[in-house]
Amino acid sequence: MSHDLLDLAATPERLRTLADAGVLNPQGLEHALRLAVATPQRAAWRRFLSAVLLGFGSLLVLSGVIYFFAYNWAALHRFGKMGLLLATILGACIAAWRLGETVAGQFALLFAAVLVGPLFAVYGQAYQTGADPYELFLGWSGLILPWVVLARFAPLWLLLLVLVNTGLSLFWFQVADGEGTTLALVLALVNGAAWVAHEALAARGIPWLTGRWMPRVLAMMTMAPLLGLAELQVAVPREGDIASIIGLGLLGVVMAAAYVFHRQVRSELFLLTMDAVSAMTLLTTLVGRVLFKMSSFDAGVFLLLALLIIGEMGLTVWWLRAEARGPEEA
Repeated sequence: MSHDLLDLAATPERLRTLADAGVLNPQGLEHALRLAVATPQRAAWRRFLSAVLLGFGSLLVLSGVIYFFAYNWAALHRFGKMGLLLATILGACIAAWRLGETVAGQFALLFAAVLVGPLFAVYGQAYQTGADPYELFLGWSGLILPWVVLARFAPLWLLLLVLVNTGLSLFWFQVADGEGTTLALVLALVNGAAWVAHEALAARGIPWLTGRWMPRVLAMMTMAPLLGLAELQVAVPREGDIASIIGLGLLGVVMAAAYVFHRQVRSELFLLTMDAVSAMTLLTTLVGRVLFKMSSFDAGVFLLLALLIIGEMGLTVWWLRAEARGPEEA
């Protein structure tokens, strides 16, 4: 699949390139530049501020509910604790039902989904069920799964993924007693599967998946544990294991896939920036390991590493600017 030129951002640099090629006349270039750098309309600012303030307001109310129970824990009866939480969840669900698929309705459902966790915690404390913490998070994610599927709201899916990550991490150390490197690899695979699924569904034109912030978060959640494993393998190869070796190989695969995605599917400089940061981190670690092995902690080693980092950053900026012009101009 080749780049669709209409998907590329109308940057001033690209517009001037079109003018130099004779596609835009001087008047057209001036009008296009005015539109490219124009301040958003008042209605767009109102929608943005409304969504941001609604999100922060929901977070503040949630924190207030949690602190209320923390402060009044000893004074409340267990039925009062659970009753207040159930009433709040019910009220949020009714609000989500009445508001429908609006931003306010989706945030109301997110509000209810978050409160399911404190409800589980209150129930476990009140009746001393003896459940492990990982069961709380996995049960929490399972209980809100129908809401997540029905809501078609990206932050809810992100909440579900965070809960699954937390539950798997707690299970790994509390029950399985496994290695941390293997856990990092498992989390990278889980988050990577979510990332691939999001991109595949977004390519089908599903409206609520058209935003780019969610796949970028998923990309970071996928590449961060892989980079940690790769760093372990590069910095101290003797302490590495099969998981760190696989992590290093998978990081290379993901970096190559991100570059192909940028070139063939959608212009995505964020992924290229992550590729560059990963490459810089691994290269600096490798060079540092070799230099410190040869010269211990000599001051000249730090100077060489500083010069290396400066050179890497300069090369990265040059490369990203070249890629920003688009494959057809690079």
